[in-house]
Amino acid sequence: MEKLIDLHTHSIKSDGAMTPTEVVRHAASKGLSAISLTDHDVTDGVSEAVSAGKTFGIEVVPGIELSVQSKTETHILGYFIDITNSVLLDTLVEIKKVRYKRNEDTAKKLQEAGFDITMEDALALAPNGLVGRAHFARVMVSKGYTSSVKEAFDLYLSNGRPCYSSTQLLTPPQAVELIKTAGGQAYVAHLHLTRMDDGELYSFLSGLKNVGLDGIEGYYSEYTPEMQEKYHKLAHDLELKISGGTDFHGAMKPHIEIGRGFGNLKIPYSVLEEMKRN
Repeated sequence: MEKLIDLHTHSIKSDGAMTPTEVVRHAASKGLSAISLTDHDVTDGVSEAVSAGKTFGIEVVPGIELSVQSKTETHILGYFIDITNSVLLDTLVEIKKVRYKRNEDTAKKLQEAGFDITMEDALALAPNGLVGRAHFARVMVSKGYTSSVKEAFDLYLSNGRPCYSSTQLLTPPQAVELIKTAGGQAYVAHLHLTRMDDGELYSFLSGLKNVGLDGIEGYYSEYTPEMQEKYHKLAHDLELKISGGTDFHGAMKPHIEIGRGFGNLKIPYSVLEEMKRN
């Protein structure tokens, strides 16, 4: 039986719907061999997830997803990180402050667009106090403004839409360097969301490789077969590794299933094996 993995998942510690233990249990129930918990800008759930992995017999890679400054939308995934690293922890405190300001900006833009939505509405759906766009999307659905979380993102909350806020603390090189300082590997997530053309993307990744970038997300729920092939070739040309994940959020993004994305994604365990090789 083929061993499959999912190295891009979220819990209630950021904007997912499940606890870290529930994410791991769910992954195990779907037959996955390994996952990484990559909550946005926090590592609060990693220890719980690693412990749950031992209970349910599934490998858990310590991870994080860092949002960075960009004209569009760029995230950097960190794997194999030391979650006790003092530089990492101190920086995450500062990132949390900026995230709060970004969420205030999102709430203001939603209100200016005519929606009766407040920060308090989003916080009510965030048990750990860390609000993300998915929380605002759920509020939009609950108040009848959109029919689904996906529609809320497509019409209002995604990059380029009227209620998107781009406020971030770290530049892409700073995020890569932070992950490396914490002993981890750095990968650029969901490349299509950067909206760079092929030449721009090549130059961008090449520059990040010079400061320690290890790879790119080569498997992702929204990639078409053509995009996946292009990104695998790009990784080969730049001598970068590839990772892969669904961006699972549970009920916060119910159209994405762990390990399978929209239903047809398969990420082989060999991807993780290659990531572990020096």
